[in-house]
Order: sequence, then structure tokens, then C-alpha cells
Amino acid sequence: MTTVKNAVVLVTGGQRGLGKAFTDALLAEGAAKVYVTARTPKPSEDPRIVPLPLEVNDEQSILRLAEAAPDVTIVINNAGATVRQGLTEVGLEDTRNLFETNVFGPLRVAQVFAPILAANGGGALVNVSSALSWLAGSGIYGASKAALWSLTNSLRPLLAKAGTQVLGVHLGYTDTDMTAALDVPKNDPADVAKGLVVALVNGDSEYLADDASRYAKSLLTGDPKTLVIV
Repeated sequence: MTTVKNAVVLVTGGQRGLGKAFTDALLAEGAAKVYVTARTPKPSEDPRIVPLPLEVNDEQSILRLAEAAPDVTIVINNAGATVRQGLTEVGLEDTRNLFETNVFGPLRVAQVFAPILAANGGGALVNVSSALSWLAGSGIYGASKAALWSLTNSLRPLLAKAGTQVLGVHLGYTDTDMTAALDVPKNDPADVAKGLVVALVNGDSEYLADDASRYAKSLLTGDPKTLVIV
């Protein structure tokens, strides 16, 4: 169980899309301050929002972020990237870059901020993954999110020793810039964010935000051949 009221939160990629929705929901629930990151952050008129620069693929950038945000009690690894090609279509360099952003970046953030969370009472680490973690045919993006899911599960028992809740978030298509070109039904980011707050307060280990993620996970107990995008 994580207390959101008066919490100090870090949301990577927190100035637009799902990250902004997380920020808004946490402030509405009573968070005292939210650090929001971007490669080039924009000023905020809300004094509770503190924009900070972050290049998630740069170790020194993450270390500088930790120096600027030593009072954090909740960390949300939200920043990510996508590549729409399949596993056999994308070049190795693009594959490495995507894994740097979607897997190794969140791992670096977790490693750097774990002792900060522990020192500040435990708090919570949130990794935003995807329903595509569990579906075949989703290309290199799905593979990177599957790796993040496994990473989250591995971090959970380790960080629990310091009293840190580790929450994995999975969702289907959501109305953000990343999915703007897709003509499909989409979640409202505000609804996803409200559910995240509930999952934090309840002390949950996993938050499946929609029917798509719940259906995808339900397939894991069956034949691997059923793990296909429908």
C-alpha cells in the first residue's frame, strides 16, 4: 500500500500523453509535488509540477535527475518509444535503441532511485508496460515490453525488502501521440491514470487497465500458439 496524499512523485515522460494524465491524477489525489521529465522540458504554471530534463538512455542524465529529486517517494517509469516493424524487419541498431529506451532505461532509473525510495520510507516503483507484453505478432515493441514485464517481476521481491511496492502496469491502445495514427478503439488516458492511483493505494503488484490487457494475460495459461494479436 502506497500513500499518494502528500507524496513526491517522479513521472518520466510526464509532460504529455499518458504521463501527463498520471501527473494530473496524482495531483488530484493530493500528491504534494510531481517531477515531470522530458528531453526538453517545458515550464509549468502549477508550482506543484517541477519539470526536469532526462535522456533515459544516458546514465549521467539519470544520475543528475536523482540529484535534483532526492525527496521522491513514488517513481513512475513511463517514458518509452515504439517501432512498428516486426522482429525480422527492423535493423539491429534500431532494436538496440528500442531496448535501451524501453528496458535498460527503466532499469537504470530503478537502480538509481531504489535507495532513494528506501531512504524516504519505501514508497513505490511503477513500470508502465503493455498488453503487447503477452501477445505474439507485436514485433520488436512487444518483445521490449515483455522484457520490461520480466524485469518488473524480478525487481519486486528485491525492492520489497526495503518496503517498496513494485507495480507493473499493462494497457491496450490508449489515446496518446504514440497511437494517433491508429484507427482503433482507445482508452482515455485519464481513466487509466485514475486506475493507477487506485492500484497504488491498494498495494497491488499489477494493474491491468482494460479488457485488452486482461484478455492478453489470460492467454498465458494456454497453448503459446494462441498468443496472437486479434
